[in-house]
Formats: sequence, structure tokens, C-alpha cells
Amino acid sequence: MSLDNYSIIESTLREGEQFVGANFTTAEKIRIAEKLDEFGVEYIEVTSPVASPKSFEDAKTLAKLGLKAKLVTHTRCALEDAKIAIDTGVNGLDLLFGTSSFLRQFSHGKDIPAIVDTAVEVIAYVKSQGLEVRFSSEDSFRSTLKDLFRVYLAVDEIGVDRVGIADTVGVATPRQVYELVSTLRRLVKADIEFHGHNDSGCAIANSFSALEAGATHVDTSIMGIGERNGITPLGGLVARLYATNRDSVRKYNLPVLRELDNMVAEIVGIGIPFNNFITGATAFTHKAGIHAKALLNNPETYEILNPHDFGLTRYISIAHRLTGWNAVRDRAQQLGLQLSDNEIKEATQHIKAVADEKPLTLDDVDDILRRWLDGTLHTEETTDAAHVS
Repeated sequence: MSLDNYSIIESTLREGEQFVGANFTTAEKIRIAEKLDEFGVEYIEVTSPVASPKSFEDAKTLAKLGLKAKLVTHTRCALEDAKIAIDTGVNGLDLLFGTSSFLRQFSHGKDIPAIVDTAVEVIAYVKSQGLEVRFSSEDSFRSTLKDLFRVYLAVDEIGVDRVGIADTVGVATPRQVYELVSTLRRLVKADIEFHGHNDSGCAIANSFSALEAGATHVDTSIMGIGERNGITPLGGLVARLYATNRDSVRKYNLPVLRELDNMVAEIVGIGIPFNNFITGATAFTHKAGIHAKALLNNPETYEILNPHDFGLTRYISIAHRLTGWNAVRDRAQQLGLQLSDNEIKEATQHIKAVADEKPLTLDDVDDILRRWLDGTLHTEETTDAAHVS
């Protein structure tokens, strides 16, 4: 697998706008787009300009920002929609057409030959206008492979820039994604884009499998916000890629991830989950005493991600019964307290005893260490630790 040539299509301003709490103002869209550009994504995808008059005007506004990222918009594969989208000044169009039996029967009602004819017509027109164009099937993993490949081969033959595979309902497994993408990679010359929903928790794994199999583009959104449970989160994909090969994400300004998550969380009115990839409150927090010793010697023993690469720091929690004396010694050194190893070990036992009786804070631990140094606490008091304030 080579991760030297992939691009992120960041869809917070399209898929993310379908999140139940999202109602972006023009100013908010500009802030998000500029911050994504600072992070370094290659593409920013915006809502179809056909969706509403404001969507049309916002697309025009964003197209005039002069971003380094390519601005693309997501539209139905219909000539009238494509013409409206082109008028906004975006760099490219992401066309989609439902190919599963569910969508063909209950949505647009077209058969495969009709889908091919429409796709060829619209793609040819967009290409004639000098824009980049992607064609994606919708609900790809509940579509018949024969139908999918018939459509993909037809659009590849007329020079589409990318073909898209969409796990629209989050039903696919990593193995299914790998098999479909790798087969498609052998059939078409075009780039391959993957869009994965997270309904069954596989969005990140599926996106990574797509890249392993030869995909060149992956759709993400900030914190994964989107329709229902959303799609592949930007931070989650970066974490997975970093853990495989740090060099594969050095093209991005990684510390900006925290700013993006904080910004969008505030805009859509949610908190960042405690276990959020990279930016969650506990992402780089360690508690177990046996972990702490190894971490202090070499952080990579229990960290696959280096927090400093993301502008963050690790935290070793010591105010609890699981603490270890190595972590307590490190804290004493931070405070400039000259305690011997034996004194640290005795103080650690005292901390554990107190923590068995009541919750502790870091201030409590610092107070115990200072009082241990000046002699106001003694080892015999450990048995009566519950009365220590």
C-alpha cells in the first residue's frame, strides 16, 4: 500500500450541513473553509447550490475566497443542476446517481441504461466547461456489481476525473470495501473516491481499506458530523493514517485539528466527546501506574500518536488509587520537591490510602507531597488517611 498520493475531500460544508444541529451562516462557512484551508485539505465540498437560494450565494462567496483547496459542489447528475452549479464559480462538480435497487425503485425510478445515458451527457457538458468532475453511485454496496461496473466503465471511457463509491447507509465492512475498490482499480483509469457513513461504526476502517485497495480520495467531515451518525471524521482518518505512517500526514498542519473541532463543536452546539480522536479530553491522558513508568521512560510504549505533533501534551493522572510511585516522583520533580525514592514510595502509599476513602484532586496530591517534605505527614498516619485533608 502506498499513502503517498491521496487527497481528502472535506465535506463539513456539505455532508456536515446535513447534521441535525448544523445551520451554518455565511460567516460560519467562511470561517470553516478558511480553517480547513489552513489545515491543508486538498478539496472542500459545499452543499448543492440548487438546494436553496442561500446555498447558491454561499457557493459563489466561497468560490471567491481564493483558497488553496479546490472548491467542489455536490449535485444530482442532472444537466439543469450542473449548469446552476457551474455558475457559482466552483472548481469542480461531484455528481451522484442512485444505483441500488432501493433507490431505483423508490427514489428516481430510472434503470441502468438511463443512468448511463444521463451520466455521459452531464459529464461531457461539465468537462466541456473546463471543470473537474466526479461521478459517484449512491448506495454502492447495495447495488449489483454488474450494474455498478457498467456505469463506471461508461463514465471512465468519456474521461471522468474520479469515480465515487458511496457507503450511503453504513452497511459495508472493510473487507467488502477493499474487494470493491481493488476490483474497480483494475477496471478504470480514473481516480477513485470513497464516501463512508458511520451507522455501524466502520467509517474510518472502511476509508482506510479503500486507500489500501487503491482509492485516491476520501470524504471526511469535522468530528464526522453528517446525516444520521455522520461519516468518516477528519481527525479519525488522520489518526489512522498517522498510526500507519507518520509521513503520510505531514503535508497537513496537524495542530489546526483542535481548532477545527472546537470551532465546529461550538457552532453546531455539541461537546467534543471525551474519547474523540486526538482532541478528546482523555486522548492523551494516562492513569494506570504500570503505564506511567513506561511512559516516563519512553512515551511510545503506550502512545501510537505523539501529542506534540498535534500541538497537544500528554497528562499522567496521579490523584487516584491506581497511581504509581514513578508518576508521583515525576510530579514531585515538576514541583521542585527534593524527596528520596523511599519518601516518594511512602507518599505514594499514603495517596493510595486517601484515594481509597475519598476522591482526590491534583491539588490534594501536591499538598500531600509538600507536607511530606516538611514532615507534617508521617508514614504511620497512612492507616488513618481518611482524615487527611
